[in-house]
Amino acid sequence: MTFTETKLKGSYIVDLKLLTDDRGSFARTFCKKEFEQIGHTKEFVQCNQSWNTHKGTLRGMHYQVPPFKEIKLVRCIRGSVYDVIVDLRKDSPTFLQHFGTELSEQNKRSLYIPEGFAHGFQTLEDDTELVYQHSEYYASNADSGLNYADPAFKINWPLPITKITDKDKTLALIDQSFKGI
Repeated sequence: MTFTETKLKGSYIVDLKLLTDDRGSFARTFCKKEFEQIGHTKEFVQCNQSWNTHKGTLRGMHYQVPPFKEIKLVRCIRGSVYDVIVDLRKDSPTFLQHFGTELSEQNKRSLYIPEGFAHGFQTLEDDTELVYQHSEYYASNADSGLNYADPAFKINWPLPITKITDKDKTLALIDQSFKGI
């Protein structure tokens, strides 16, 4: 694997090293020793999968509040998405800045998202699937999020939104009282 740090310190694009022959290809998607090289020492305790029927579906911007902050490793295994993270770490020099990248079945990239980030994505194709590894168990009492259209973030979603939950649509805009997590 190759780790390329994004403009948001501690977050990485993870590119796989494919071994290809006449049977197809093989790649390691996680290795504890390799992830330790970027400072990852926590265990992934939960893995989730997201199935998305319609192009333009938006999910996000989600995070868990302390003490349930989590690291995520997200990969698109079918179709493609525009994947976005927002730095919510109160002492970070990139506080409230975002980073977006395309994850796809074709590029086989993952996005490593450290604790203290909100995460969301928009599907770029019908029938898109993602897998997520999490360093923390889901805790409904710690579930939180910020509005995907908040002008404070200036996220340029690539497509018109075709599907979004009422919950995600009505998440709060950030205000002056938000001090980070």
